[in-house]
Amino acid sequence: MGFFELLAQTYPQLLLGLWITVESTLISLIIAAFLGLLFGLMSVSKKKVARGIARVYVDIIRGTPIIVQAFFIYFGITSALGIRMTPLVAGIVALSLNAGAYSAEIFRGGIQAIARGQMEAARSLGLPYSMAMRKVILPQAVRTMLPSLVNQCIITLKDSSIMSVIGLADLTFTGKIIIANNLESFKMWLMVGILYFIVISLLSYASKVLERRMSYAKG
Repeated sequence: MGFFELLAQTYPQLLLGLWITVESTLISLIIAAFLGLLFGLMSVSKKKVARGIARVYVDIIRGTPIIVQAFFIYFGITSALGIRMTPLVAGIVALSLNAGAYSAEIFRGGIQAIARGQMEAARSLGLPYSMAMRKVILPQAVRTMLPSLVNQCIITLKDSSIMSVIGLADLTFTGKIIIANNLESFKMWLMVGILYFIVISLLSYASKVLERRMSYAKG
């Protein structure tokens, strides 16, 4: 069977798998952004307890492979608590926790990259800490963090393929199913790779446009 003939035959399944990949990644990134901001702020907090909690979370997630985290969530937690969890939910939870830990470090680094005098100046004007962080520090830190955050988005999109091991019917899982039926490994993995490449290239292009606009606005 030719490449384009195979593509015409399988593209509905591939597009469905691609949609599940994009959907699970977007939801995970939204959740990860909140987790990253929360634990990033806790990491720079003056309270030792908050810093300790953030450190434990980041160290555990960064110190274990994401596939182990996925297995622990999908098989371990469900078995221990006697609850049912779909592969989609388990995949989103695993991706969110993983990306959240790395995002927390990005937020911490971005906040700490801002000169301490910025916070002192904001506080001297009577702004409370939370408002100074929200109105003065974070807007400046975002410009510094943007390339790293976009890179984390790309990494999370790639990591979503690992969730196929727990049965998430994403693009990678769909490719496996199609290959099991037609044994066209080379052509199918080429198609899957091209689809991932297209999505990641679009994301990279959008990030460059955003960076240019932010640089122009800053200038």
